[in-house]
Amino acid sequence: MRPDPNTSLIKSLEEILDLERAALVEGDLDRLTHMVPEKEKLIGAINDLQVRDSDELVRIQSKVERNQALLNSAAEGIRAVAGRMAELRRVRQEFSTYGADGQRSGFTVRGHAKLEKRA
Repeated sequence: MRPDPNTSLIKSLEEILDLERAALVEGDLDRLTHMVPEKEKLIGAINDLQVRDSDELVRIQSKVERNQALLNSAAEGIRAVAGRMAELRRVRQEFSTYGADGQRSGFTVRGHAKLEKRA
């Protein structure tokens, strides 16, 4: 009995999705970029089969949704870090204080202040 090529494609995609999940959980975003071409190729091949209903495809869909949720969380984390870094840069460049009237006043911090030595 010959192996079904459809099952082979689905199994390969399932393996890629499991590896993708592992990379997301470990935070290895670089590894994700190497998986994309193979994943796209397998998805394209499965789409060409025009199989609409199967238990394997339902399982694949579940894994795709799981990985998408992880990707969304990773993107949200990256945006949070970028926002925090921008805030830290702003803090380094400007000193803010509030006056008795409750109004905020900002003072630009000089870059590289020099200490002058006199003999």
